[in-house]
Amino acid sequence: MNKKLYITGAGVSSASGIPTFRGADGFWTIGSKNYTPQEMATRYMYENNPSEFLVWYYKRFVKYRNSSPNNVHKWLKNKKLITQNIDGLDGKAGNKTYIPIHGRLDKVTLFHDQGLKVSIQDAPWDKIADECSDESDIEKLSGLLLEYFKISKKTLVPEKMVSLKPFVLLFDEYYTDIYRMAEAEAWMKSSNKIIFLGTSFSVNITSIALNYAVVNKANIEIVDPNPVNLNLDNVKYHKMTASQYIDNLDS
Repeated sequence: MNKKLYITGAGVSSASGIPTFRGADGFWTIGSKNYTPQEMATRYMYENNPSEFLVWYYKRFVKYRNSSPNNVHKWLKNKKLITQNIDGLDGKAGNKTYIPIHGRLDKVTLFHDQGLKVSIQDAPWDKIADECSDESDIEKLSGLLLEYFKISKKTLVPEKMVSLKPFVLLFDEYYTDIYRMAEAEAWMKSSNKIIFLGTSFSVNITSIALNYAVVNKANIEIVDPNPVNLNLDNVKYHKMTASQYIDNLDS
């Protein structure tokens, strides 16, 4: 029985107008005035400078909250899928079971100690945008973000189980079951073929998936215009975009 698992990265959403993370216009090339992107996208920054963290996050990511899925997302809608992307486009395309292993742009959680089980809530982005149509008005935007994320403007310290935090896995956080990590690993263990679409293999989840594939002697396929050479057996490389790949399958 062919048990396929698809794992997608930022390359899949580029056709929807969302920059890849490490490309020339990517999110990880754009920091703030005082910090690199790798410093900004951390739990430490959220805890110690929540105003700057939230403004950076809002200006870099929230503008893509209304993006539309492309043909690849739609093709994947009935596939077993783990995505590194937080854009939510797989859900918009109709995939009801996919695992957004790094979180979702349209959701927030209570700020909590990692590992605790907390509810996932709708993000207040539209309300903030309605009240601050000019995102260059940093003072107003910052004030609204602190208000909606329930962070005191006096202390500027997020409060556990009171304040809100974007539902996104940050650089200095680890995979927990709020991100459905146990379920993701179960899928990896049971798959005899793993297809990676549009990923640079620069994050931990891809290493974890590759390890399971090697142990289980699963076949591996890499779909990317400039695929990373994994130096592994049982790997088939497709030097093309994800869209070209599915076109070839359907032709």
